[in-house]
Amino acid sequence: MISYAVTIFLSGVLLFQVQPMVAKMILPWFGGSASLWITCMVFFQVTLLAGYIYAHMVCSRLTLRRQRIIHMALLLTSLLFLPMQPDSAWKPVDGSAPISRILLLLAATVGLPYFLLSTTSPLMQAWYARRPGAALPYRLFALSNLAALLSLLAYPFAVEPFISLPHQSQGWSIGYGVFVVLCATVAARSRSDRSMLSDTASLPIQFNPDGIPPTLSEKLKWLLLAGCASMLLLSVSNHLTQNVASVPFLWVMPLSLYLITFTLCFDRAGWYSRRVYVWIGAGALGLLSYGLVYWGSNATLWILVPSFGGGLFLCCMICHGELARRKPAPRYLTSFYLQIALGGALGGILVGLAAPSLFQGYYELPISIIACALILLCINLRKWILTDILVSLTLIGTIVAGVITVHEYHKKRIDGVRNFYGTLRVYVENQHSEDEYRKLINGEINHGEQYTTPEKRRIPLTYYGATSGIGRAIRLLQRRGPMDTAVVGLGIGTLAAYQRKGDTITFYEINPAVEPLVRRYFTYLADTPGAVRVVHGDGRLSLQAESGRQFDLIAVDAFSSDSIPVHLLTKQALALYFQRLKPDGLVAIHISNKHLDLRPVVAGLCQDAHKACVLIDDQEEEDASLEMFGTDWAIASNTMRFADSTEFTGAVSLLKTKASIRLWTDDFNNLITILKRNW
Repeated sequence: MISYAVTIFLSGVLLFQVQPMVAKMILPWFGGSASLWITCMVFFQVTLLAGYIYAHMVCSRLTLRRQRIIHMALLLTSLLFLPMQPDSAWKPVDGSAPISRILLLLAATVGLPYFLLSTTSPLMQAWYARRPGAALPYRLFALSNLAALLSLLAYPFAVEPFISLPHQSQGWSIGYGVFVVLCATVAARSRSDRSMLSDTASLPIQFNPDGIPPTLSEKLKWLLLAGCASMLLLSVSNHLTQNVASVPFLWVMPLSLYLITFTLCFDRAGWYSRRVYVWIGAGALGLLSYGLVYWGSNATLWILVPSFGGGLFLCCMICHGELARRKPAPRYLTSFYLQIALGGALGGILVGLAAPSLFQGYYELPISIIACALILLCINLRKWILTDILVSLTLIGTIVAGVITVHEYHKKRIDGVRNFYGTLRVYVENQHSEDEYRKLINGEINHGEQYTTPEKRRIPLTYYGATSGIGRAIRLLQRRGPMDTAVVGLGIGTLAAYQRKGDTITFYEINPAVEPLVRRYFTYLADTPGAVRVVHGDGRLSLQAESGRQFDLIAVDAFSSDSIPVHLLTKQALALYFQRLKPDGLVAIHISNKHLDLRPVVAGLCQDAHKACVLIDDQEEEDASLEMFGTDWAIASNTMRFADSTEFTGAVSLLKTKASIRLWTDDFNNLITILKRNW
């Protein structure tokens, strides 16, 4: 059994180590969008399903000899994919059709190796089950999930902080080569093992004393239980990464909790008790429902991560515990795993592909919570009067929470759109008064506000007030004459309010849905006397294409959202900004962030590049009639002469580096090290 266990364990490690690794590799190509991880998860789940279908088909229709030959041929072919490294030819030229490009990119980069890794657990278990006297193989499934769990936990804490992406790729490729050798060894040993049951022989009687095959109804239950857990996993992941940060730690945490429940439930029956979890599950669903309604953008990480993570864990314990209670005899294990994989893939497709097209908001999380409550009701109804009341009230409570969530989403909303890059909504506040203003929200993050009355609508609000770092920088540069400005991130175009006749401003915006909403409901772009240009596509790639052009000011305004595109804040990115900057120009980087302290990162980058850099810490406007926010802007230049200007007098503090913060590059960055302590 040891050779089977070692092969399955290594396959689990490689299977789940490649997921955050390849996602992080391509994250910069798609603007750092939180939806990238969800799209990657859909690909991995569908590929896992394909692997389970393959295992089921070859085990049920082919002889052992043919299984070994076909599998080894595919393994040897998969070595052609090594080393695992995405081709830069897949980089998008604009922000259109990102989902299809991501899926094709993943298929071309890691498709066949991942497919074969996913077949290992069911295939090896099926081979092992044919050995006379073999123990029940379901503990090998628990071992596979344990390996996946350890691999996932290792990535953000032991791999990402210390190993660059190229070295991660090399190490994974070597590990995959070892895995192929182990598979070949197991296949050779099983071929020479005369004690293996023949292809036509029945499995040992101790494995299947009654020989009753699972019914269609039972298979449907497998599918629904697996699908509900998968939907909840991706919905919670989406909720956290959209409102916190698109980082491997928040990718792997929900998936790790999901895998822990698989490991516990399939290790032994004592980990899950229906009589206990009916009460625990009701409490977990109540907590998730409460958080859905009352915890918005003001909630801290200390509340969001443990609460939604804990709720996910407990609900998955119910789904996977019920799956483990229903596992069939080993002769049907490939069919069982196939239904689990199919349910997981369908749940992923609903959240990752269907929901962005069908729903205007993130409705998949309340739907997943209601689905879990419905499962809790179905498995506990008519057992005891108290639990009947409990599960009925739980279902009603989740439905009420879902209705409130949808209602609040549409309250004061005048328009909106959802796509791969997020959920955009336009709201109106103080309607029909002289202080009426509109604001653009992406997820839970404010991307700009503007007064609607003619006498006020040219006032720059929120992060861009006159005393903010960007306001000071613009006024300083305007003394020299007409300005040419580049802004990474459109928002609602607030910085156009500073433009004068003869000035030019270019906005680089990756989300193609932003500009139509901005031009329809906000007037900063239309009111400015200067020239305005909006370029669609990733800001860094678009600036790279501006060869031969130099700007007076480059404003990187992509970090006020809590989900940040880290590729805009690396050594190579800063070098590009200064290549596109005039010798006496300024680079302004907006580093306001609720959860992350970006100051030492910027300080380290400027120190490495020998650039002068200061921090403008602008406090929130005391005048309640003005919608001004407290901001942090880092202003960098080739020399410190700009800091002597009266525009910066009394408001400048030098950015300080930290020895513990390693220099960010395209191959290395780590957000865990800059989490604020008050999270």
